[in-house]
Amino acid sequence: MIEELENLDLVDSLRLVSEKYPNKVVFSTSFGQEDQVITDAIFKNGLNIQVFTLDTGRLFPETYELMDRTKARYKTSFKTYFPDTQQVEQLVENKGFNSFYESVDNRKECCGIRKIVGLKRAIKGNEVWITGLRSEQSDNRSSMAIWEYDAANQINKFNPLVHWTFEQMEAYLKDNNVPQNSLHKKGFVSIGCQPCTRAIEPGEHPRAGRWWWEESQKECGLHAVK
Repeated sequence: MIEELENLDLVDSLRLVSEKYPNKVVFSTSFGQEDQVITDAIFKNGLNIQVFTLDTGRLFPETYELMDRTKARYKTSFKTYFPDTQQVEQLVENKGFNSFYESVDNRKECCGIRKIVGLKRAIKGNEVWITGLRSEQSDNRSSMAIWEYDAANQINKFNPLVHWTFEQMEAYLKDNNVPQNSLHKKGFVSIGCQPCTRAIEPGEHPRAGRWWWEESQKECGLHAVK
């Protein structure tokens, strides 16, 4: 499967996977630049792939604006998963609204409640999970393959942009006039929850703006670090 996918362009690789696993392929988007590339390819070509997003309740207003612009642009919709209300209420009652600043464990707890629970609901019953991961995004992702088995979530993971460079991604977005988050022009490269994301300085690593107050692998748990 890896060799076959490596020899196809983005659209053809997505089409192959969607045809090989009919009605069992999902794509998770956080509306970052990589995800918008894949969204464009899926929606413009009418591919049989369910697009979904995780609304943590702490996103930037600009991200919600992009969600609506994306719906309007492609005249289609995507599935939105929200955290479990009771779990969020219990977290806030026990630890407050911003406990994630206090420790890595607290931050991962918040990510688990606001992201991981929704992800597991979204991918349940499916066979392939498509992501916008690129190998140059971080050291943790440098050894990824285009096709992997995610043992933690018991699903095949397809990373169609794994070998794409930042320049290739930007060129695609520009050439296809793909809607983008306005925060990208303000120094935000990797955009997550508002309280956990800042703009980066020139020369900083693209993931430096995520959970900037801690020394960690800069992952929320959606993608297991090997």
